[in-house]
Amino acid sequence: MKDTATEPLAGKFSDPERTANGEPRARVALSHPETLWFNTGTLCNITCANCYIESSPENDRLVYLSTAEVVDFLDQIAARGWPVREIGFTGGEPFMNPAICAMARAALERGHEVLILTNAMRPMMRPQMQAGLVALRRDFGERLTLRVSLDHWSARLHDEERGKGAFARALAGMCWLRDQGLRMTVAGRTMWGESEAQAREGYRALYAAHGFDIDAADPTATMLFPEMIEGAEVPEITTRCWDILGASPEAVMCASSRMVVRRKGAARPVVVSCTLLPYEPAFEMGETLAEAERDVALNHPHCARFCVLGGASCSG
Repeated sequence: MKDTATEPLAGKFSDPERTANGEPRARVALSHPETLWFNTGTLCNITCANCYIESSPENDRLVYLSTAEVVDFLDQIAARGWPVREIGFTGGEPFMNPAICAMARAALERGHEVLILTNAMRPMMRPQMQAGLVALRRDFGERLTLRVSLDHWSARLHDEERGKGAFARALAGMCWLRDQGLRMTVAGRTMWGESEAQAREGYRALYAAHGFDIDAADPTATMLFPEMIEGAEVPEITTRCWDILGASPEAVMCASSRMVVRRKGAARPVVVSCTLLPYEPAFEMGETLAEAERDVALNHPHCARFCVLGGASCSG
């Protein structure tokens, strides 16, 4: 694999079949569909300094999904025989969508585990949402998980990304989740130059101080994501890279998941290849799960940086 990070090539990530230096581009088959994600809408209560999906109080490029639309895709899972273990809800901030608890209940009633990504701030803390979460905990127990975006274990660096006071508000939400017995995990970022061991120790101390039942050493409970910087040089992934890197296409996120989005002005939702590429037309796969069963060409910098080289996955 030629590392083009030091030798920029024209035309990178432009041809789904070939890399810029003419090698066959790596592709990934949907070998084990374990997670179906739903983007509940790109509106968010805050604007982060670096949000890969550009969520904000104004961004409605992806509009709210409805419970009926989610149920339709749950029906398709059953009809297609997909061995889906987990239904994930992401945004934006999922608790901005008034139907989030109803959508989560529909998935839980089908026997799936449910993962909701949240900043644990004001939208989640509204009385209607609190009541909905308490009811889901009562009825489905630990099959429901809330993954809280806590970019760093310190208030200073978390607030540097999310705004002054964001850490304190997120911590208050996490304390409420703790007190209600709701299962929590955390998503952090690796962008401040500390080692993974230092980051995990910081989170461990934070969890201990607040009585959070979260394992800082477990990468599925405290997920540390690499930063995705638009325009940064990254090598393309060729078919030879699997052997060179000692990696398997089955470990890449698009081998096990798809995401449903609804674009502003669209008549129906569509399926995209993964959570990281909601806006890219080349990664739109159709309106049904049947159409979304085809291979995905790793034809985007996020495919290389986040998934193959970063070894990261959005799934729980």
